[in-house]
Amino acid sequence: MNPYKIKAVILFGSITLLSLTQQAFACTTAIISGNYTVDGRPLLIKQRDTGKLDNKLMYFSDGKYNYIGLVNAVDTLGKEIWAGANSKGFAIMNSASYNLKINDTTSAKDKEGVIMKRALQSCASLADFEALLRKLRKPLGAEANFGVIDANGGAAYYETDNFTFKKFDATDPEVAPLGYLIRTNFSFAGDSARGLGLIRYQTAEELFRRAATEGNMSLGFLLRDVSRSLKQTLTKRNLNEIMPTDSNDTRMVPFRDFIPRYSTAAAMVVQGVKNGEAAALTTIWTVLGFPLTSVAIPVWVSGKGQLPKLLTADSTGKAPLCEMALKLKEKLFPLRRGSYKSYLDLSKLINRGKSGILQKLMPLEIRIEKKSQQYLEKWRKKGNGISPEQIRVFNAWLDSYLRKEYSTRFNW
Repeated sequence: MNPYKIKAVILFGSITLLSLTQQAFACTTAIISGNYTVDGRPLLIKQRDTGKLDNKLMYFSDGKYNYIGLVNAVDTLGKEIWAGANSKGFAIMNSASYNLKINDTTSAKDKEGVIMKRALQSCASLADFEALLRKLRKPLGAEANFGVIDANGGAAYYETDNFTFKKFDATDPEVAPLGYLIRTNFSFAGDSARGLGLIRYQTAEELFRRAATEGNMSLGFLLRDVSRSLKQTLTKRNLNEIMPTDSNDTRMVPFRDFIPRYSTAAAMVVQGVKNGEAAALTTIWTVLGFPLTSVAIPVWVSGKGQLPKLLTADSTGKAPLCEMALKLKEKLFPLRRGSYKSYLDLSKLINRGKSGILQKLMPLEIRIEKKSQQYLEKWRKKGNGISPEQIRVFNAWLDSYLRKEYSTRFNW
């Protein structure tokens, strides 16, 4: 058995109580080696939990490489990046860790977003990122699991504190026998008596192990089976199995320690490239607002700054898709007193009449995915043949299509 999974079992037994009281600033993340995915391309996912529920995408040309990053809406200058990819096919994200800085008394902290921005500006490979971590002034102001993939087939986590880091390589069968690694809010190199996110880790582990054995390590698996998972390992509850009759059959259910949480502000999946493919084909799929009320949209750094208007800040400083998703989210959490964030109206999300918000949105996402794959197939045949004009046309269609569908399906 993988020694890291043995340690995970021990951790689960020792810090379950901590995981039940975890903070809002948590994330569920994973990386998959291209050697184990259905199409040979590496994958990276970040399910972002934060107190900053308004998120947006920004395009940057302020470094050695151009890049696209997930940014807090209030961060108008894009000083911190919470997940993203650059023109060299280098992609990075993180999850906060709560068991690395055990004997560290320094005050430096919360610089992970700054570190990831620096990485996207200057790194083309895992080796570059390792060099950056060594070069940056200490203390780093970090306690995190940084997940990275590159256009060379690299895929690894770097469990990083203020002074050191430890690498876990997803391409090493001794470390990741099934080609994937998962991190929530603890580190395997940290104190096994501390940490958070163990319930989400165990849920993700069950999902990934099954997908690996069934040969289903794919983009769709991450976007729909992981990011929108309605299973909870500790209670052994699957909300898909208790569907209400219709959207009027109100059923409030406890909604805590699922992979999607009230505090989930976005999800990002980066689909890398196979050996020999141009790094420009790296695709960034972003779900803004709340994964259960939003859809995944693809973007490419090689589009020369062209992004769908739905994903970028408008005159209000907020991304329209994020605002649309947050508006729908209110229907799922109608309570306004007490522990309202912990109770979800399941009937508004899914029901046997198929009138739930998630059921209305998934056909839109699948259509977008199919249309984008048609573009990608053409570009892959051309090698480095991504056309900025085709991206402009695609983005215009996407903005129009989603605005119309949200309006029609939800009577706006």
